[in-house]
Order: sequence, then structure tokens, then C-alpha cells
Amino acid sequence: MTTVIGGGDRADARRNRAKVLFAAGEAFAEQGLDVPLGEIARRAGVGAGTVYRHFPNKQALLEAVFAQHLDELVASGERRMARFAPTEAFFGFLLDVVEKSHRRGHICDVVAADASWPRPMLTASVLRFRQVLTALLHAAQRAGGVRADIGPDDVVSLTVGCASMLAARRDRSAGLRLIQLTLDGLRPSAIVTERQGFRDGLGIRRETVVFCEECGATLTVRPTGRPVRYCGATCRQRARRRRLAG
Repeated sequence: MTTVIGGGDRADARRNRAKVLFAAGEAFAEQGLDVPLGEIARRAGVGAGTVYRHFPNKQALLEAVFAQHLDELVASGERRMARFAPTEAFFGFLLDVVEKSHRRGHICDVVAADASWPRPMLTASVLRFRQVLTALLHAAQRAGGVRADIGPDDVVSLTVGCASMLAARRDRSAGLRLIQLTLDGLRPSAIVTERQGFRDGLGIRRETVVFCEECGATLTVRPTGRPVRYCGATCRQRARRRRLAG
């Protein structure tokens, strides 16, 4: 006799899978990759057999955890593209990537190093992540908020380094400040200096360039009065509404 799995059974299976993925992600982050599957099952509140039904081995579970992590970042990037100005969306996405990835270092290293794993699910997640990252980067560059000589591979390498730096700092606020300083290196320089090598800078002409904090457009610097922050009333009002909403 054939057993028909009803909608309730399928829903239970999805919930159990989600519990296992969450528990595995937390366990790998806290204890490293040597944590046994039995411990993950205990954390998830399911039996060991449930874990093995969804993930036949630890490699499959690692891949699924990392793929879910990338899919969550993709969703974050898509939300930011829909809600924010290009430059703000891009830098906000990078901070999301760094903050949500710094505890996933073990998983990232293993997945990247072992090319023998079956990867159809992971490959698709990586592709979607790169597509969203590239779209955010190019939109911010068109808005003038990111240097034109930066490519997607540069951004990926930079965020990996920032995630490692955040993981190494006990003081989270100090770590985030360093990351902010690092990411600011992607912005067009506020000081345009003639190319004269690494000298003391005496006599080098400097020109101050300021960008709109909302859309990244170039602003005209006034010699007197309050510093210019926005290109016009629209960006000023948009920034004010976001502050009030926050």
C-alpha cells in the first residue's frame, strides 16, 4: 500500500528542515565544524533520523546552511534596491554581508576549499548573490557614490576581509567602526590629489569634492555658511523621513 503524504506532513517536514538549518548554523558558528549531527538534532528539537532524512551527511548540511545564508543576503539586497537610493542601498548591503557573515567563517572556508562537493544548490545561490551585488555596485557607481575602478570581485574580497576583522574583535562597536572606515575607501575620494608618488605632499594642489549624503551626486562647495550635505530639497526630505522612521 502506498502512503500518501498530506499537506500537513509536508509542512512539518519543511518546519523540521528549517529548525535543523538554524540549529546547524548556530552550532557551527559557536563550536566549529566538528560538532556532531546528534548535537545539532538536540538543538533543533528533532531526532537524529530527521536530520539524516534531510541531510545524508555533514557536507550536505554545510552546503545547505551556506546556501541559505546567501539566499538571505540576496533577499536583503533586493529589499534595499527597492527602498533606498543607490549609494545607500549598496553600502547598507555590504554592512549586512559583513555583519551576517563574520560568524560563518568556518563554513565559507570549507565550502570554498572542497571542490568535490555536489553543489547545484550552492552554485545557484552564489550566482544570485553575485547578480544582486553587481547590480547594487553598478547602480551606486552610476549615482557617483562608488569609485568607478572597483569591480564585483574587489567588493567580495573586501567584505571577506571585513568579516574576518569583525570576527577577530571583541569590541563589536570598535570593529564596526574599522569596517566603516574600510568601506569608505570604496567612495570617490573627498581629496583629489595630483599623482606625485608617496612624498610629503608639500606644494601639492588639492581640490575638495563633496557628495550628496543621500544620492551620491557631486555638490558645489560654498566657501562660507553651513557645509552642504544634500543636492536639493528632495534628498533632504528623503533623509529626514528616514531618520524619523528609524
